[in-house]
Amino acid sequence: MIAARIVAAMLLLCAAAAQAQLFPDNEARKAILELRGTDEAQAKRLAELASANKDLLGEVQQLRRSLLELNNQLEALRTDLARQRGGNEQLARDVAELQRQQKDLAQGVSDRIRRLEPQTVAVDGKEFLADADEKRLYDEAFAFIRSGDFAGAANAFNAFTRRYPASGYLDSVRFWLGNAQYGKREYKEAIGSFRAFIIGAPDHSRVPEAMLAVANCQAEMKDPKAARATLAELLKRYPQSEAAQAGKERLAALK
Repeated sequence: MIAARIVAAMLLLCAAAAQAQLFPDNEARKAILELRGTDEAQAKRLAELASANKDLLGEVQQLRRSLLELNNQLEALRTDLARQRGGNEQLARDVAELQRQQKDLAQGVSDRIRRLEPQTVAVDGKEFLADADEKRLYDEAFAFIRSGDFAGAANAFNAFTRRYPASGYLDSVRFWLGNAQYGKREYKEAIGSFRAFIIGAPDHSRVPEAMLAVANCQAEMKDPKAARATLAELLKRYPQSEAAQAGKERLAALK
């Protein structure tokens, strides 16, 4: 009886031990299964993420290609704009050059017309019309008188009278030609020029000076009789003139 109880107790102990050992194995298996499920889920998630990353990488690469293409287009546009800007600047320069040429041409035409058109000039209180070349030649001839180049003045005034025999400058030309000839000691020619001036412009303000100059030429030619006669006429016709006052002194010197 006791032996039977002992055997029964031992069997109970073994069963309890077996049951105790079985419980932890089930818990471990369950934990392993849960862990395995978690790993699989994570692996699946990782696979999904990898796929998503791959798609995203493709999109990024496509975006880069699009950006590069857009940059190339922008660069081409900048080049075109620069070319157009350069073309516009060149066009502006061409237009400015054409405008300058047009202005120069218009100025040249205006100058030529001005040279052809007579202009009003005044000499010794007398106004008349003269063309530009006529005025220029007279001014050039008179410049010789100012510089004391009597030979140059005589040549210039003689050339002027040949070219413009009816010029409004003629009276002045004859007077200054006589002075130039006097300066060259060409007294006979000077007398001819002064007398032509006196006859051609008897009311000119310089007639008394011309008469005094004639008397001086006659005196230089050793013809005191003619000189006294000229001075006497000067004193008679223009007694109040400065030339008459100088003529009195000259007449006294001739006696």
